[in-house]
Amino acid sequence: MIKALLISVFAITIAGCASTVVTDYDSGTIFGNYDTWSFAPARQDSDEYVSLDDTRIRNAIEQEMKGESLRKADNEEADLLVDWRIVTEERIERGGSGFGFGLGFGSGNFGWGISAPPPIEKVKEGKLVVQFVDAQSKQVVWRAASRRYLDEGMSSEDRQELIGKIVTDMFAKYPPGA
Repeated sequence: MIKALLISVFAITIAGCASTVVTDYDSGTIFGNYDTWSFAPARQDSDEYVSLDDTRIRNAIEQEMKGESLRKADNEEADLLVDWRIVTEERIERGGSGFGFGLGFGSGNFGWGISAPPPIEKVKEGKLVVQFVDAQSKQVVWRAASRRYLDEGMSSEDRQELIGKIVTDMFAKYPPGA
């Protein structure tokens, strides 16, 4: 009994340690050749204002880049451009449970039943994606995407903490193979 309980706790602990960040990179890139970095210029197709989350992400990325062996430079001088975006996704979520009622009578297999499916709602979530772009070739050389989502209902402090944690987890996997 105790052995089964310990195994269950261990399995849950291991599952909880699963990576929340997915990375991809160009295997032909020599990341040690990059000396300078800059944030990528704003996209021309975007006429939106800089959001609070954009500022939080930018600050978190800048903090993490200080720990790398890269120096911040102007866009024209940078070897590596850092781009990020929040990819909005909709998912369907079941809320609560359904309702069912049945009534049978007689000695045969006859009866009436009524049921209602559980309520379903669309939930909008944002997933953070960070990309490093080679300034010369304009090709993405490293990409990280979070598996955790920013939720509209989160407080400002919770958003700041989650963004900081996500960006830290992303940079733990840069440079690849380190």
